[in-house]
Amino acid sequence: MADLTEVVDAVFKGKLKDIGGLVQGALDAGADANQILNDALVKGMDVVTRKWKEGQIFVPEVLRSAKTMQLGMDVIRPQLVAEDTKAKAKYAVGTVKGDLHDIGKNLVAMMLESVGYEVVNLGIDLDPSVFVEQVENGVECLGISALLTTTIPQMKVIIDSIEEAGLRDKCKIWVGGAPVTQEYADEIGADFYAVDAAHCIDQLNSIYG
Repeated sequence: MADLTEVVDAVFKGKLKDIGGLVQGALDAGADANQILNDALVKGMDVVTRKWKEGQIFVPEVLRSAKTMQLGMDVIRPQLVAEDTKAKAKYAVGTVKGDLHDIGKNLVAMMLESVGYEVVNLGIDLDPSVFVEQVENGVECLGISALLTTTIPQMKVIIDSIEEAGLRDKCKIWVGGAPVTQEYADEIGADFYAVDAAHCIDQLNSIYG
């Protein structure tokens, strides 16, 4: 049986140059793609998430580990497709109209993908109709990001637009960003307020884990 310890360690330590060879080596040693995904790549990111929440590592290290995880995923993706591996849920995330910030939103996207969610990264400066369209297309989870106090009112516009389209019961809505609070999330009718990507993962896993 393949030893996946080195793959876990490579993800945690962000060994970008080594991860491809280690994952391929695990495949050659007899590990299947699902085993590598769940017992090595996801497990490595679980360690990263825990250390980040504890304040032992910081965003640059998290981003490097997430990138390492993605490189490992690239190696096993053909086998995962062949095995028809099903994502836990589909999550679309974007930044509201008038706001061009995307570092936090991109981190959420990378982290969620790394732990088994299908992620649609919608981009920045988005009209509310973009979010409505995602729900129309069957997305179960919607993440709305804003970093400016002047743009967070757009979050309510988006939620109201989804409500007006008769789709509010079709999705769960997350809001996040520096000026956002739990009180504001409650006020505008969001389902969840995520302080950061790690908390978003915890909230999602409470539903789909």
